[in-house]
Amino acid sequence: MTDDRRISQHYSSGKLLERLRAALAGDDPDRPTVEQLAPFDHFHGRGLEATEQAANLVSPTPADHVLDVGSGIGGPARYFARRFGCRVTGVDLTDEFCDVARLLTRAVGLNDRVAFEQDNALAMSFADASFDGAYSMNVSMNIADKAGLYREIRRVLKPGAWFVLAEVAQGPAGAPTYPTPWAKTAETSFLSTPEDTHQALANAGFSIVRSRDTVADVAAYTARARAMIARGEKPPFHAVYLIHGDLAREMAANGARDLAAGKIIPIEILCRAS
Repeated sequence: MTDDRRISQHYSSGKLLERLRAALAGDDPDRPTVEQLAPFDHFHGRGLEATEQAANLVSPTPADHVLDVGSGIGGPARYFARRFGCRVTGVDLTDEFCDVARLLTRAVGLNDRVAFEQDNALAMSFADASFDGAYSMNVSMNIADKAGLYREIRRVLKPGAWFVLAEVAQGPAGAPTYPTPWAKTAETSFLSTPEDTHQALANAGFSIVRSRDTVADVAAYTARARAMIARGEKPPFHAVYLIHGDLAREMAANGARDLAAGKIIPIEILCRAS
């Protein structure tokens, strides 16, 4: 079995839409709003909050065409299009994600500005210099060839275009504990240190504008989420449970321990294509 197939199978159950409709109980699952979808359609850590922080780093215009690398079921793409009025094209390896992303985008009335393609981020079917900006959120942990990934993203960006990368980096305290939200075993998990990530981006033709770890943000978000649950409120982030079901609880516990131990470091980088 290829790595691509293993990765897709990790995320795809064939029942994602059924699970989402059940999760939207109390709302109209055929006509969800962007706000109702937000706890479920931003798959990366901290969900919508992390998407908002990434978007705060840039200012696309309605004339811009933005690329979402690893678009999942489309929450960030719809957020960017709605907030900035730009066009967004998302690419994802998993067919089921793309199918659900298209359905949800039609349901919220954004299909005139947002599109999704099933594609491999290491060999995208776009011409050189096609996009005015790009972002990728918690995707590269599944990609061994990070140098190739960054070169390919640079290829499809116009000179001077922005690129926001958010990912889980390798910390100094050893390998992560499996299962994680991105991999059940080490077989499809490929973490780089922040320093190696910076170097790979520079080698691909990017200049780093800003880089930071988001460890404190994760801790604060987790505390707020726990307080909401304690008050009987719905948690702000439920995407991992939507994808992974009962296994999500173990994944979340492993991630919390690994973060505290220094095995993983969430990072956020803004850079520019040379």
